[in-house]
Amino acid sequence: MQDTLFDMPEEAPEHAVIARFHLGGDDFGEPDQRSLVFDAERSIGAAVAAAGVGEVDGNEFGGGEVVIYAYGPDAEALFRAMEPGLRMLPFRPAHVVLRYGESGDDVVSERVEL
Repeated sequence: MQDTLFDMPEEAPEHAVIARFHLGGDDFGEPDQRSLVFDAERSIGAAVAAAGVGEVDGNEFGGGEVVIYAYGPDAEALFRAMEPGLRMLPFRPAHVVLRYGESGDDVVSERVEL
């Protein structure tokens, strides 16, 4: 008799798309900039969900920039779903890091300028 508990396939490592935008104003950007980010994040989250490629996990404001985090099984598919919404944000300089696997020193990543 086989124990099916040990026959389960391993989960694929989680990939990430991490988008970083420079903001103006104080450390957290201007109120209208934050509003644009929140609107874009909702739109990007809906696109990611509709494509079934992962989830947008939130943002982090500080140090004159905002970072938007998203996770899923395929960083390239996740970025394809997110890219139109990310490119619509007017803040520059900006870039995205596609991380192919769990966070760690030896994980492969790719930087894309927006």
